[in-house]
Amino acid sequence: MSGLGGGPGILPFNLSSISNQTNICNSTHCDQVDTSAHVFFMVVYCLMFLVGLFLNGFTLKVYFCRAQQQASSCVTYLKNLAAADFLISLCLPIRIINYASSSVPVRQVYCNFGASAFYLNMYASILFMGFIAANRYLKIVHPLGTHILQTVRTAQIISMVTWVFLLSMTITYIILSVFTQETLASVPDTVSCDVLHSKQVKLLYKVIHTCSAAIFLLVLVSLVFFYYSTSRRLSLAQQKQPASSSSKKLAKSRRNMLVLVSVFCVCFVPYHLVRLPYAFLSSMHGAWSQAFFYLKELTIMVSVLNVCLDPLIYFIFCKAFRAHLSLRRAFSTTQAATHGENTETRSSDGRMNAAKINGEMTLGKMAKPSGML
Repeated sequence: MSGLGGGPGILPFNLSSISNQTNICNSTHCDQVDTSAHVFFMVVYCLMFLVGLFLNGFTLKVYFCRAQQQASSCVTYLKNLAAADFLISLCLPIRIINYASSSVPVRQVYCNFGASAFYLNMYASILFMGFIAANRYLKIVHPLGTHILQTVRTAQIISMVTWVFLLSMTITYIILSVFTQETLASVPDTVSCDVLHSKQVKLLYKVIHTCSAAIFLLVLVSLVFFYYSTSRRLSLAQQKQPASSSSKKLAKSRRNMLVLVSVFCVCFVPYHLVRLPYAFLSSMHGAWSQAFFYLKELTIMVSVLNVCLDPLIYFIFCKAFRAHLSLRRAFSTTQAATHGENTETRSSDGRMNAAKINGEMTLGKMAKPSGML
């Protein structure tokens, strides 16, 4: 009887615990999450943060702190690309903290603000890379720079509209996420933000990622078209005059376009091949869910590599950037040569003074006996 008597007292508690666990399982998919990869992601993101902050900070210093630099539409887009990459680098610490911590406030700050700022600047980088490619293609079609899209004023307007468009989408997402997010006592080990998304945010999430995928595809198709058109023009020019100056310029333009397309494809194609399916299949369960999640995280890490590779684009597309680096090298070489000349002069002076002293001592020795006579 004691066992039966104790049963009713224990049974409601157990049922309540099972019910609470079921609710949590529904919101977290009840997957066994392997967190061993978190350390790897944190180490790689730390390295990217340091490298990206240094390279893009130096680039911004070159672009904004050199008054003598001549303004152009391409430089305007390069400035905005460098600013977007620098801001991506600044977003990495909160992503690293999110991997290291499983507290609810950290997850909320990351999901509402850190991730939003990260994706905002990622798509800013994508768009500005497309603008740079379009500007270089127009330079080939209109080499005198007479087209209205090649003016600095137009580049500034396009850049401003781009930032306003991306900011409006991001702010809308943040406001809806903050006011409708799920309240949780704890969060799972996975760094996903799905557990905080309400039904409204999940719908907006899918809409935003569909628009983002459309933007990516538009830029990718444009880059391929610009590279193909440049290659075709180069082939025609080489058939007419293989060693002409126009052929050499087209060959250089094609090489530069190839670098831009390569960086873009390496960094952003893997992410978008995984991200859009993940946004629509986030409700799946089991081992496939965890594998797909970490595949998405790995492609995000590859996309962040963009902040380390973009300085190569600055170098090949911007004469002022190359000139600044050349001046720094020339200054260092001149300074080293001047230091060597000063050292050699001091050594020569020392040898002359030593020879003079030795000569005086020799004359003194010769003069001393004659004085005694």
